[in-house]
Amino acid sequence: MPPPAASSRYPSPSQPSGKSEVTDLKSQLRQLAGSRAPGVDDSKRDLFKKVISYMTIGIDVSSVFGEMVMCSATSDIVLKKMCYLYVGNYAKGNPDLSLLTINFLQRDCKDEDPMIRGLALRSLCSLRVPNLVEYLLGPLGSGLKDNNSYVRTIAVTGVLKLYHISASTCIDAEFPATLKSLMLHDSDAQVVANCLAALQEIWSLEASHSEEACREKESLLSKPLIYYFLNRIKEFNEWAQCLILELAVKYVPSDSNDIFDIMNLLEDRLQHANGAVVLATVKVFLQLTLSMTDVHQQVYERIKSPLLTLVSSGSPEQSYAILSHLHLLVVLTELCEYAANVDIEIARESIRAVGKIALQQYDVNAIVDRLLQFLEMEKDYVTAETLVLVKDLLRKHPQWSHDCISVVGGISSKNIQEPKAKAALIWMLGEYAQDMSDAPYILENLIENWEEEHSAEVRLHLLTAAMKCFFKRAPETQKSLGIALAAGIADFHQDVHDRALFYYRVLQYDVHVAERVVSPPQQAVSAFADTQSSEIKDRIFDEFNSLSVIYQKPSYMFTDKEHRGPFEFSDELGSTSITPEVSSDIVPAQQFEANDKDLLLSTDEKDDNKGLSSNNGSAYTAPYESSNISSQMQELAISGPAASATTTQSSFDFDDLLGLGLSTAPAPTPSPPLLKLNARAALDPRAFQQKWRQLPISLSQEYSVNPQGIAALTVPQSLIKHMQSHSIHCIASGGQSPNFKFFFFAQKEAEPSDYLTECIINSSSAKAQIKVKADDQSTSQAFATVFETALSKFGMP
Repeated sequence: MPPPAASSRYPSPSQPSGKSEVTDLKSQLRQLAGSRAPGVDDSKRDLFKKVISYMTIGIDVSSVFGEMVMCSATSDIVLKKMCYLYVGNYAKGNPDLSLLTINFLQRDCKDEDPMIRGLALRSLCSLRVPNLVEYLLGPLGSGLKDNNSYVRTIAVTGVLKLYHISASTCIDAEFPATLKSLMLHDSDAQVVANCLAALQEIWSLEASHSEEACREKESLLSKPLIYYFLNRIKEFNEWAQCLILELAVKYVPSDSNDIFDIMNLLEDRLQHANGAVVLATVKVFLQLTLSMTDVHQQVYERIKSPLLTLVSSGSPEQSYAILSHLHLLVVLTELCEYAANVDIEIARESIRAVGKIALQQYDVNAIVDRLLQFLEMEKDYVTAETLVLVKDLLRKHPQWSHDCISVVGGISSKNIQEPKAKAALIWMLGEYAQDMSDAPYILENLIENWEEEHSAEVRLHLLTAAMKCFFKRAPETQKSLGIALAAGIADFHQDVHDRALFYYRVLQYDVHVAERVVSPPQQAVSAFADTQSSEIKDRIFDEFNSLSVIYQKPSYMFTDKEHRGPFEFSDELGSTSITPEVSSDIVPAQQFEANDKDLLLSTDEKDDNKGLSSNNGSAYTAPYESSNISSQMQELAISGPAASATTTQSSFDFDDLLGLGLSTAPAPTPSPPLLKLNARAALDPRAFQQKWRQLPISLSQEYSVNPQGIAALTVPQSLIKHMQSHSIHCIASGGQSPNFKFFFFAQKEAEPSDYLTECIINSSSAKAQIKVKADDQSTSQAFATVFETALSKFGMP
């Protein structure tokens, strides 16, 4: 029977006049469902287009579901596609209606046309209705063995969809093993690529609770498999090539020959027309040669030409993307040439740019040499800018102190006029006094000319440097320190006065406390306030060839809910899984779905030094009148102790130095006893969430994880068990390499006081970041010490 004529009421399918139109459509589809009249498929197409059009603009056309399914009995592939699109849109929200589609989709999965077989299988797997998974197993199994590569490609993706609907069903059906076999033996490159992508995702998610999955995941990085993919890389499309290259980045070569073999295999990928492939290849080259300084530098030279070619020949969008990556990879040669520019401002900016690069790179070998060459140019403004940068470089990379100090020691302080540069030189004199033979005498000369220094910044650095030098070379610095403290207390600048008075009082209180406050053990600074943190930069580098480089942000900053809106603990904890091993006393709560979206880390700055506790103030008996203190210091007849230069470990009589007339100094404050934890602590997950929302962060710290611990972290459960043996229990965990997140809790042994801890471990950087929240915040540091001690033993025999 021919379809009824279209009503004139329908001027446009995108502008329905009311609900009656959907009713009319339903009636017309029902009339066409069983018709075999000539031209019926054309009539169906017109009606299907209207249904899809209404659906696209948001009109609910789910009421015609049954009629659409009945009309799908046709060999017209266009009608099939539109019907599958409609079914996929409404099936998830209408599970009952989905049952109507099973029969015709299963029938289509056996169609003679491979295109229809593939489309039907894709639609069947896209229903995503948990109670229908049993109907997927047969078609998926047949699809993976299909003679047509398109159907096999769709089937591989369907296995991944099945895993996300019901992981246990997918694993029990042994689909991952089938995918592995296809990946190794299938002749079609797209099937192989889909298998690799699916297995990476499945095994990464399974690895958190399956040792077998861990082994399979690691096997993807084996030498035979990496070479298998690289030897076939030309067969793959651009997307698959990028996938394989990302895998190659994680491969650890056995020796230099291995590195060169891989680079030779990928050499022609640098000439590829696709920018993503070129950038992915660049990432592999840079990663492989990190440990080979000379070769690494040659790689920078090699990649310059292909990247610049892409910039000049691509679209504006591609050019911007490539330039963003070049900005991340800058080479120094041109910047260093500008340091000798006759324009002083250009020279200064070029030196600052070199310094910023130095603070953001792992390999600063060549950069240090360049900076030290600047010091030999004998230009005041170049020397001044370079000294400031060398100071910052040493704060982040103290291992370069010997090379830098040997050059800095030859610079005369008389030639340095700029306050920031002079302050930087003074900082180095104090920090490395033990390595610079003339340090006490240079400081003495500067202190004697105190009145000529009009910069408060220089005077503050002089006070601190004199203190540090005193702790390292007391006999040579006693007189200078007394003069500096007297001049500082009499200074009209409030900051200078306060610092001098503080040093005066802390020395009076206890020499050992003063040394711990003013000259603690050197710790490398991880980030500077005026530059992007090194952790953030490292993460951006790890996400090379992605939007992270364009946005200059790690992906978590523009994908995670935590960074896109108000912080919700429930979302954060919801992305991890409740750990059943926490305690036998705890009733298992709901299982949280593992998800690594929010596991890239956030970075908090830490204080370099710790000040004195407030109760120390009660011990001070020094007079407050600065004039009296100054007169006492200026009348000192300072005589050094009998001890040698290692005065930091002798008991120096500071009363003689400061003129206080006290016979003995107060005894140092005893260290607090080690915190004892309850081995059988118990905490309900809901109570944990509530406490986490309510309590403020007591402290944030970063620890290093030993190599054995990083190796053991391939099975995250091992860390959970290890920490539990130290009475620190895990309530939730999640993530995948290189980022793992754990939520721990502990309780005091003697009282019901809880400690809640978020621990994020990056296996690439071997760093653990923790945030502690506590009922009793005064004991947070003691708990952090216990936590650090336990973590430091992870993986040790």
